[in-house]
Amino acid sequence: MIIKKPSIFIYTNEPDAAALTEICAGIEEEGVFFELKEMETSNLDDLAWNAANDSMLGSGIAIKGKYAALQMRGLNKGRNIQSYQNPTKEQCRKLGANSARAIKKLAFK
Repeated sequence: MIIKKPSIFIYTNEPDAAALTEICAGIEEEGVFFELKEMETSNLDDLAWNAANDSMLGSGIAIKGKYAALQMRGLNKGRNIQSYQNPTKEQCRKLGANSARAIKKLAFK
């Protein structure tokens, strides 16, 4: 039997390695699990929306090249909570942490 942990889904398409590393670190700092999946969809909004809706926790992150976005289930596609073009290391870390903080109903960083 396969048991899946409640996790934040991170859907990527040719992600920037540095951004991905920092986003994952931000989630880990908050003590929440995450799952990475490379997708063929190249639209950032589609990736984020699908990740949020597929996640048991309702939080999804998309990384497409140098773009990153945070989406929550229940929001319309394209209405990302946070999105960045060429995010800094700090912005990536905060985006990951905020995805976990949204689940835990804590204030964003």
